[in-house]
Amino acid sequence: MLGPVDAVGPDGAVVALGGPRHRAVLARLAVARGRTVPVGTLVDDLWPDGSLPARPVGAVRTFVAALRAALEPDRPPRTPPTSIVTRGPGYALAAPVDVVRFEALRDDDPAAALALWRGPAYADLAGVGWAEGERARLGALRLDTVERLARDRLDAGRPEEAVADLDAHTTGHPWREEGWRLLALALYRARREGDALAALRRARTRLADELGLDPGAALVRLETDVLQRSPALDLPASDLWSTVTGLGPRAALTSTTPLLRTLAVHGGGPVTALRRHAAAVAEAQRLGDPDLTARLLGGYDVPSVWSRSDDPASSAVLVRAAQWCLAASPGPATRARLLATIALETRGLPGGRGPTAAREAETLARELGDPTVLRHALAGRVVQAFHRPGSAPERVALGREILDLAVRGEDPTSEILGHPRPAPGPLRPGGNDGGGRARAGARTAG
Repeated sequence: MLGPVDAVGPDGAVVALGGPRHRAVLARLAVARGRTVPVGTLVDDLWPDGSLPARPVGAVRTFVAALRAALEPDRPPRTPPTSIVTRGPGYALAAPVDVVRFEALRDDDPAAALALWRGPAYADLAGVGWAEGERARLGALRLDTVERLARDRLDAGRPEEAVADLDAHTTGHPWREEGWRLLALALYRARREGDALAALRRARTRLADELGLDPGAALVRLETDVLQRSPALDLPASDLWSTVTGLGPRAALTSTTPLLRTLAVHGGGPVTALRRHAAAVAEAQRLGDPDLTARLLGGYDVPSVWSRSDDPASSAVLVRAAQWCLAASPGPATRARLLATIALETRGLPGGRGPTAAREAETLARELGDPTVLRHALAGRVVQAFHRPGSAPERVALGREILDLAVRGEDPTSEILGHPRPAPGPLRPGGNDGGGRARAGARTAG
């Protein structure tokens, strides 16, 4: 379905499916994603203009029989079909579909996932009402996967490989600001600073001319960083990261946290560090080890000064893992750190979960009298203190306490958080919807 509707046999040969109606039946069943499509629905969708044949239900059954014969040419007589099955009042597609394969691959192997595409999804059904929603959904997933592959290549130190795909990507989809950001970053890391600036200015022009929009915060910030040749744009050194790959899974995961903390604070890669941290936490959770998961969550006490997450998807992974660990009834210090993590990673989101977690974490930390745990808990309080105008004095007071605790504990990264700006960044033009934790704080600390 990732292209014109088609079928391939076990030997790789293309299967003759018949005419357009046959392909439409197959596509309609594929859109249902394994669910039963009643015969009446198939009739309505095949002849939406009401120009029905003399026996529409019989026609649908004929199409299905022909498709079964094409998809299962060697099926013995009187044996039940396995490609298109009869179920209740209709039919369901049970044959493997490339859409399912694409969705399974896109997170772990985006290059292989993209290789499955042969054109626009359901390419021969453009304009058909029942296919449009699925075509749009798959098209959006494909664009996300192109950008995911580019991020993987950038993280792996291969910017040149990302440039060509991103150039085509931004040309065809100029409203995708993340595509422009990745293209400019890839060009910069390929030592093509002038081309990187030209790409950012091209993005500004396209967004203004076609959508009437100014570039978002990420593009504005990247343009400034390129002009200043900011070290934050360089690929973080990965030699230390590679040293843990030969260890066992639990030892490797335990070793990642201090490396990622250093990467986030000093390596110029806070978003990369956050994503790797989320991946490590998810792996610990997959191992079924709440103690290890809690240690990873609590050890990544990276100061945060933005009022919104660097990467909402990664933050959601960390919040779910923290809640899973809390269900195991950990001790008070671990509980305080987990609650502080929830407060940090839900910043900027509506609802009371984050503020409640921040207050409970602070209460536990003060009862424990542990300054390290208290610094982490107060960090959660700070990022949850942007909920109303006039809350700057509260943040300043929290910052003073964090700074005092950090100086006494010789924790320079927490000293960064002890100098929060009095007003949240999003109130300024351009905003700050990500891209910096401790690195951003270092700029505000002075």
